Amino acid sequence: MTSTSRLDSGTIKDTAHRGFSYSSPEESRRSGTAPVSQKTTILVVDDELDVREVLEEYFVSHGYAVMGAESASAAKAIAGKHVIDLALVDIHMPGEDGLSLARHLRERYAKIAIVMLTSAATVVDRIVGLEMGADDYVPKPFDPRELLARVKSVLRRTSSAGRADLGAERVRIGRCVLDLAAHRLTDEKGEEVPMSPLEFDLLKALAEHPNRALSRERILNLKQQGDWDPFDRSVDLRIMRLRKKVEPDPEHPRFIRTIRNEGYIFVPDGE
Repeated sequence: MTSTSRLDSGTIKDTAHRGFSYSSPEESRRSGTAPVSQKTTILVVDDELDVREVLEEYFVSHGYAVMGAESASAAKAIAGKHVIDLALVDIHMPGEDGLSLARHLRERYAKIAIVMLTSAATVVDRIVGLEMGADDYVPKPFDPRELLARVKSVLRRTSSAGRADLGAERVRIGRCVLDLAAHRLTDEKGEEVPMSPLEFDLLKALAEHPNRALSRERILNLKQQGDWDPFDRSVDLRIMRLRKKVEPDPEHPRFIRTIRNEGYIFVPDGE
C-alpha cells in the first residue's frame, strides 16, 4: 500500500504510483471553482484508506456529501441504506472487484451514476467497465480536478433534468417524440413516423438509457433479440435509418451519436 503525505500548504500528494494531488479550498476559490448548490452524495469505493481519505476530503471541500467503502460488500450495504447519486469505484479490489460491484449497482439502483477508476488503461478494460453499466472511466493516475470535472459532467448527463421526459411513457428524441406505451414515433407536426418493430426496440433501448453508451452486445442483452448478430452491421444500419427519422441533420447527428469503441448514445439535449 502506498502512503500519502499531507503538506502544511494543504496540498496532498501520493508518494507512489497513484498520482493524486489535492487543491485546498482556498486554491479552489482562487481558481474559480464553485461548490455545488445542493448536497450531492458520492460513494468512494477503494480498498486503500489513504485514497478514500484524499478523495473524500477533496469532494467535501467542493460541497459534496461523501461516504467511503473499503470493499464491494461495504459499498452494497451503504447503497442499500442511503441515497447515492454517484459512485466512484476502483476496479481492482481484493475479493469482489469493482466490475462486479458496478453491475450490482446498475441492476439494483438504475439512477446511481458510476465512474470507474483503474490503473489499467487498456481499451478492453474500459469497454468491460462500460458494459457492466459504468457511465465513465478515469484511468490512474489522475488529477482530482479532472476527476471533479468528469463527475460534474456525468451528473449533468444522468440527472433527471437531462432526460427530456415528456411523461412516464413519452420521450423527445431530436425532432420526434417516442411514445413507449403506444409504440409510436411522431414528428414535430404530430404525424406518425413509420418504423419497424426492431427499430422501435432499438430506439426504446436508447431512450431508456439516456447519456449512456450502449454497445451492440448491451443492446442485445437489454432486448434479448436473438435474431440480431452483434458482429454484423444490422444494428448500425438501423441506427442510420433512425437518424434519418429523428435527427434534424442526419449527416451530423446530435441526438443519437456514435462513441468510438463503445457503441451508441442517446443525448437528450443534443449538446
